[in-house]
Amino acid sequence: MNDYKYIVVGGGMTADSAVKGIRENDASGRIAAFSDEPEMPYNRPPLSKGLWKGESPESVWRKTEGPNLDFHKGTRVTSIHPADKTIKTGGGQKFSYEKLLLATGGSPRRLPFGVDDVIYFRTLDDYRRLRAAAEKEDEFVVIGGGFIGSEVAAALAMNGKRVTMILSEAGICARIFPQELSTFLVGYFAEKGVEICAGDTAVGIEKVDSKSTIRTKKGKEFKAATVVAGLGILPNDSLARSAGLAVDNGIVVDAFLRTTNHDIFAAGDVANFYYKALDKRVRVEHEDNSNSMGVMAGRNMTGRKEAYNHIPLFYSDMFDLGYEAVGELDSRMDVVEDWVERHRKGVVYYMREGYVKGVLLWNTWGKVEDARELLKSRRRWTRDELVGKIRD
Repeated sequence: MNDYKYIVVGGGMTADSAVKGIRENDASGRIAAFSDEPEMPYNRPPLSKGLWKGESPESVWRKTEGPNLDFHKGTRVTSIHPADKTIKTGGGQKFSYEKLLLATGGSPRRLPFGVDDVIYFRTLDDYRRLRAAAEKEDEFVVIGGGFIGSEVAAALAMNGKRVTMILSEAGICARIFPQELSTFLVGYFAEKGVEICAGDTAVGIEKVDSKSTIRTKKGKEFKAATVVAGLGILPNDSLARSAGLAVDNGIVVDAFLRTTNHDIFAAGDVANFYYKALDKRVRVEHEDNSNSMGVMAGRNMTGRKEAYNHIPLFYSDMFDLGYEAVGELDSRMDVVEDWVERHRKGVVYYMREGYVKGVLLWNTWGKVEDARELLKSRRRWTRDELVGKIRD
């Protein structure tokens, strides 16, 4: 049996950050990391952003390396045994640990049809498949109008492809943006050549030769060589569940990122943590959270005891529009919109009972710390106080 001081289950951004966090306090303890993917850790955001704007594919690599680190690519961990502090892999190998991190991320939600004919865009392999398709095909259908769907549709359109988006909501990113902004984006994407089918859902895909026909609930049909879906993810918490750890929309962790077994930690997309600034438990599926939470989990695995109170940033780019945001963005909340140029540049504040719970910085840059301070303030704000509060 292979003995390690630290084992990391997962091979993404969180896992890489955790290794760096461990090394801040323990320069030589043996580390093993296990990844389902046949790749070393890489950055996910460029897959739907920068790589479509000319950035080099080599720029995505995280360079996870160093002494006393064994990285097991393409190796699935099938079980955890907290009683004797071991894990088992699909190949039947057994490894022991002193501290274990679950950085297992999430898996894409899938449609109940078109199993082999849809790219559920999430991994580097998905990017490679879509890029290869874009080299030889012109027609694409994107199902979903959230973060991934909007970014992929924009990326393909910017590369001269004919794109149709099928949205179950009335607008793009309708669950997070105010209605007028979401509706504006429908027209904006249409101006960029993207056909929008809003308020409808795909119900079937039939493939004949190299063409797919996508049928919708309202009876429409769209043809494309390639279908991409961005429908969100589900947390990969089955290992934790089978090991008897607390699970509730992800793996439940305390302020120090420990699970209900204090020798086992969890971080990143899969971790359900108490978000102090929002005063609620959440899961956050964005890069900044993966990086900052991974580093802190690594530190705490070495014996530190630092509470995770970070307010994660998230961001997106769509053609020549972009944004940064912090906190909770929910279109059902009370909002205060402060536009310098309507729908082109401004700030949107998301309110609950007078408290700022989220801030959207729309084409407004360099103001993330100001937005974080509003969430930390834990005081009530009036509409008049917020208008003009954050400006370039």
